[in-house]
Amino acid sequence: MKKDIKSLSLAELESDLEKLGVKSFRAKQIYQWLHQKQVTSFDQMTNLSKELREQCKQIYELPILEAVEIKTSAIDGTQKYLFQLADGNVIESVLMKYKHGNSVCISSQVGCRMGCRFCASTLDGLERGLKPSEMLEQIYRISQISKERVSHVVIMGTGEPMDNYDSVLKFLSLLTDQDGLLISQRNITLSTCGLVPEIRKLAQEHLQITLALSLHAPNNTIRERLMPVANRYSIEEVLEVCWYYFQETGRRISFEYSLVQGVNDRKEHAAELAKRLRGRNCHVNLIPVNPIKERDFRQTRQAEVLEFKKVLEKNGINVTIRREMGRDIQGACGQLRKGYQERQQSTKEGEE
Repeated sequence: MKKDIKSLSLAELESDLEKLGVKSFRAKQIYQWLHQKQVTSFDQMTNLSKELREQCKQIYELPILEAVEIKTSAIDGTQKYLFQLADGNVIESVLMKYKHGNSVCISSQVGCRMGCRFCASTLDGLERGLKPSEMLEQIYRISQISKERVSHVVIMGTGEPMDNYDSVLKFLSLLTDQDGLLISQRNITLSTCGLVPEIRKLAQEHLQITLALSLHAPNNTIRERLMPVANRYSIEEVLEVCWYYFQETGRRISFEYSLVQGVNDRKEHAAELAKRLRGRNCHVNLIPVNPIKERDFRQTRQAEVLEFKKVLEKNGINVTIRREMGRDIQGACGQLRKGYQERQQSTKEGEE
């Protein structure tokens, strides 16, 4: 079975090639071809001998994602990509353009098993975790197709990153490597629904990435209604590990809060949330929930969103309302993939 070359660190690649009697500087050349120049075949590595290129083809697989669908928002230029993996599964990624630079939102799993009620990503459960190379490839392909430089990465697409911990950690190491893309750790945000042991483990890595915690409720009763993971870890446990992450890394915690009409969006909910977060170094990102046809959740009205924000601000909480990106192109997690799968299934049934 061939090794996935794009998931190897430079040290691992050097070790592999050393066994073949290849000088270590060749490993660095190959590594840079993969991660800086983002080539799609060994034949493009023109400063390697034909013999070494052939050896690489025999030993390694070079995973390349295929873009099967690209949608561009007429509203804000956001681009949504649907990529096909080598095993036929599809994942989605998003390119968002801001004044401060271009941000890519990537998926960390095929599907998701967390079951959050407002998310389309989880409707069909988890297929598998993505390999480090498959996470990198989302960024590399978007960069190559769009001809845009990527400066920020958000692990907030399909899947729960902490449920694919080892692969995500390796991906972060490759992404920030000086011989790779060299994305600053401070320009990376990892979003989690709150797997407490993994967050604690991540804190002990002392990385400088931003942790974004999907909170979505001010208490356990509401959180359990929205997020099954809340039955495993209480809001008190989740917040405690967030403060531990801040203590270990010095990085301000970001809380994601999707406002669902009549569920978690009242003034008293805002006051309860403020009480929990007051005096802490954190930021709340209010998100008008993206309605999905499989659920009956409705978006909170703009006036009520502003009221909720005002209550938090009065209590000294740093808060913003997330700018909606790509609403006209199924910008929310899992929607494009779900639609593609339904069309594929419909075509298949039609052929039968």
